Amino acid sequence: MASVELRALTKRYGEVAVVDDVSLTIEHGRLVCLLGPSGCGKTTTLRLIAGFVEPSAGEIRVGGRLVSSPARTLPPERRNMSMIFQSYALWPHMTVAENVAYGLKLRKVDRATTERKLAAILETTHLRAFADRYPGELSGGQQQRVALARALIVEPETLLLDEPLFEVRRLHDEYRYTTIYVTHDQSEAMTTADVIAVMNAGRIEQAGSPEEVYDRPRSEFVARFIGSSNVIKGRVLDDSHLSSAGSTLRCSGGKFAAGGEGAAAIRQHSVRLSAKKPDAAENVLPGIVVRQVFLGASRDYLVEVGDGTQLRVVAPAGENIPQGASVWLHLPPERCRVLSG
Repeated sequence: MASVELRALTKRYGEVAVVDDVSLTIEHGRLVCLLGPSGCGKTTTLRLIAGFVEPSAGEIRVGGRLVSSPARTLPPERRNMSMIFQSYALWPHMTVAENVAYGLKLRKVDRATTERKLAAILETTHLRAFADRYPGELSGGQQQRVALARALIVEPETLLLDEPLFEVRRLHDEYRYTTIYVTHDQSEAMTTADVIAVMNAGRIEQAGSPEEVYDRPRSEFVARFIGSSNVIKGRVLDDSHLSSAGSTLRCSGGKFAAGGEGAAAIRQHSVRLSAKKPDAAENVLPGIVVRQVFLGASRDYLVEVGDGTQLRVVAPAGENIPQGASVWLHLPPERCRVLSG
């Protein structure tokens, strides 16, 4: 295993910075997801780590040794990494066993060792029964496992995945390689990763555990991208209070910048909806139900408050309030999060 450290990593194509001053430390044996929409720079970052792309600025260190900088880039084959591409890149003319063992063949590993390692990895990835088949005879899921087995058999220090594979969490827990993968799928990232680095326009907006980026977003982009939070904007009163929709909101999780405009985020299921004014003395907003959708176990409301802002609220199915009705929203201060950007 090896740590991976990105220091002010930048990749420009002409005047466009596809990866823009990215810094991130990935500890030994961690499973890290680079999460973001198409074009955010996550795949380019992965290819920079792999050595397929040279940086314009900054550097990459693996296990403390420098592997990439504008002055010196170690070729991919000397990084002790394995990368799995979206297409899996399996050789159609080779059997499963031949595809999986190919990396050992290139390294001139002796036959006995190759056979032992091949048998072990085919067993682990549930491919032993398919050893003599060709990729074209396999399902998509089986092809995934072949690509993963081929990557793992050479015992890399770091495993790189361009889009996650369904087996990755189980095999990561078994082998404990440092693993980095990219995806745009929030659910996949939330259920698989130890650390999520949310990328936008070539930069990392926030990196932390799935719980941290979901419950404590630091920017409007993260709040909207991860779980689609409500974002409330208003005038900053002090470091924890915002004036919005004719009411004063007390927020937590950070401090507003002095003066001017500020923003806070709150999850749909954290907003409490009521037909009567609640007893809470603060963070209460009057509104009108714009839309209501019955979802079986819950109801999805869209409520417009005083300044025209529309907030989504997920409420119990039993709270059946019709469209056009007046309601009250309570935004608990501990769930109303300060956004820094």
